[in-house]
Parts: sequence; structure tokens; C-alpha cells
Amino acid sequence: MKLLVSPINREEAIIASKGGADIVDVKNPKEGSLGANFPWVIRDVKEAVNGRQPISATIGDFNYKPGTASLAALGAAASGADYVKVGLYDIQTEEQALELLTRIVTAVKDYDPRKRVVASGYSDYARINSISPMLLPAIAAEAGADVVMVDTGIKDGKSTFEFMNEEELTNFVNLGHKNRLEVAIAGSLKFEDLDVLEAIGPDIIGVRGMVCGGDRSNAIKQDLVEKLVSECQA
Repeated sequence: MKLLVSPINREEAIIASKGGADIVDVKNPKEGSLGANFPWVIRDVKEAVNGRQPISATIGDFNYKPGTASLAALGAAASGADYVKVGLYDIQTEEQALELLTRIVTAVKDYDPRKRVVASGYSDYARINSISPMLLPAIAAEAGADVVMVDTGIKDGKSTFEFMNEEELTNFVNLGHKNRLEVAIAGSLKFEDLDVLEAIGPDIIGVRGMVCGGDRSNAIKQDLVEKLVSECQA
């Protein structure tokens, strides 16, 4: 499994990079689960990481606003993100999801076809009034995205495992792979989840709180990143 770590600034990005994260993911927890950070922060992180790892950037937890989302996606791509990640939050139908993702993919790939689009659903979709993540792999593939992900929409300490069991997450991974997508799992994951995650088989796991000592509002700790890297590679 590849490890995606989500710093909020240059200093944390350097720690995540030195700790051995496979992907450095720029987000802004103050603006939500997949809250967007500022273009200059993405550029700053890109410069600090200096090519050691690819950079991912979240553009927000989006309801049905394809125009706004496509502009945000282009902004993230132009600021240096190699992966552009969007959350489908308060998306009511498969048709809305498809249009939102298609517009984002077009904006990003027209700018640079090498850049990758990550479509994230939410394990707690019922409590945020959005569509099931199980619908997302087929939609993401049709839209031309590269990675499908599941995360938690409300960051209250509840894990993805509290909303989707091992069988459901395994099915999500299998659906992603069937549609020739990479698959990522995130959402208040813990070190004790690693064995079951290995069995489920995602390509990527996304973390922040796990490498902040359990509280995502604290700073990232290099020793915890290193520990997680070693366990993911074991």
C-alpha cells in the first residue's frame, strides 16, 4: 500500500516527505474533510518537497457546482498538484456526480494530461446527504478519473470502519480495480487497522490524524510517519 499523508503547510510537508510518505497531500482541515488550501501553499509545498514525492491537493467537499469545481481543479493543477482530489459531498444523483467529475477531468487533463484526478466519496454518506461510495467507481471511470477514494465527510473521530465493514470496503476496492482505477481508503484510520487494510487491498491509504498522534489538529510527527511507512511496507 502506498501512503498518502496530508500536511497543512510547508513545515509539515517537509516532515511528511522526510518521513517517507509516498504522496504528499495538501489540504485545509478548517474548510472540511477535503478542504481546499491556497494556491500559494500548494506551490510552497511543491517547492519544499522538490520532486521527492508527487503532490496531491484537495479542492473541497463539493455539492453540485461543476463550473466552480472545474475552476478549482484547474487552479490546483496549475499550482503544481500532480493529483487533484475532489469530494462528492451533498451530491444527490449519479447524473450530478458524472457531470461534476467529467468537468473536473476535462479542466485538469486539458491543462496537463499527465495529472491525475481523484474522486472521493464518503463512508458516512447517509449523514451528509450524498450518494453511496459504492456507486462511485463506475461513475469515476466513465468520467475519466484515475483514482477513486472513500473518506469520512464529518471529522468527529469516527472511522470509515464505523460506516463500512470489511466486506463493503473490499467490494469498493474490487469495483475500483474492475474499472481500472487505483483505490484509496481514508477516514480516521488507526495503526490497529493496518492488518485489515492489508487484507482489503487498497492501493493507497490516506492519513492525517494517525501521524499526528491521534488528533488531526496537532502537527504531523516524523517518527509516526516513519513508523507507518515501515508497517505499510512490511
